Amino acid sequence: MRIGFNPSKNKEVAEHDFFHQVIIPVYIPNFEGYFKDSFQIFKYSIESLFKTSHHQTYFTIINNGSCREVTDYLDQLYKEAKIQELMHTTAIGKLNAILKGVTGHNFPLVTITDADVLFLNNWQQSTYDVFETFPKAGVVSTTPNSKMVRYLTSGILFDNLFSKQLFFTDVKNPKALSAFAHSIGKPDLFNVEHLKKILTLSKGEQKAVVGAGHFVATYKGSVFDNWTTRFSVHSLGGKSINNLLDKPIAEKGYWRLSTQDNFTYHMGNVPEDWMISELNDLVVCNQKVNLPNLVNHKENYISAYVKVKLFSKVIFNKFVWKWFIAGKGLTKVQAEKY
Repeated sequence: MRIGFNPSKNKEVAEHDFFHQVIIPVYIPNFEGYFKDSFQIFKYSIESLFKTSHHQTYFTIINNGSCREVTDYLDQLYKEAKIQELMHTTAIGKLNAILKGVTGHNFPLVTITDADVLFLNNWQQSTYDVFETFPKAGVVSTTPNSKMVRYLTSGILFDNLFSKQLFFTDVKNPKALSAFAHSIGKPDLFNVEHLKKILTLSKGEQKAVVGAGHFVATYKGSVFDNWTTRFSVHSLGGKSINNLLDKPIAEKGYWRLSTQDNFTYHMGNVPEDWMISELNDLVVCNQKVNLPNLVNHKENYISAYVKVKLFSKVIFNKFVWKWFIAGKGLTKVQAEKY
């Protein structure tokens, strides 16, 4: 039986000042083996995120089956209103956790990050600068990676094939590149040429690196419109990230770009002294930031097919690629090694 009228019925959701959502899936099931120091790393990540993010940032954490100590910590963050949204689940997998974080919201900007990322000051503003300067940007990473230059970037290369603004320039922060390689346990990931030169797109004084990874990346909210994926069978890995987050961006005609300098570090699962040093150097962000001017883009099916499917087969052909990058600022010797 129901008596009376629900006062919430037909009411619109209350407005708020948030325009940038940060989603963090967390999976720390225990403190053994691989996860021995993961909780400490996660705390470093949260501290850096809180210090460097502006007040219009909406924090969403999905507890993906973590142990009791981590769960209690997250509950405390929520009680103290340091985060706006907290979901506790069983171990449903990273991709399904991300789906839960995005669903039910309509933010203009959405950052999806791993739980082992250390954020630096100006990571948001630097991201906004790229979105505003390059309207076709669909995702922006704050950790530039020279080896991402061929990952779903055929659309950018097609659109700027003969542009003098697409050119190899000096790597802004080679130490950060080396630090990323170290953090994933692959110190030889980048050869000497990857640490020297990187493909950038320029417009006036602003530069952006071509390509973006996804351990931390900010997405234009519109790229999630008309999502058809509801569930991923992979807890981690497989082609889920590619199918869920990456391919749809390229197929909609958006570009994958990164900031020219490094504004986020991947920490891995072992605490190191440099992390404390970076945390201590951070300045608390107290400024009010305006929503950047974001332009939505629509690509027709034929155009997307030509750029993503056909042109990628041509431009990334071994011989064509070497010829192309040699024409974009690399020497023949560098092109051979790149």
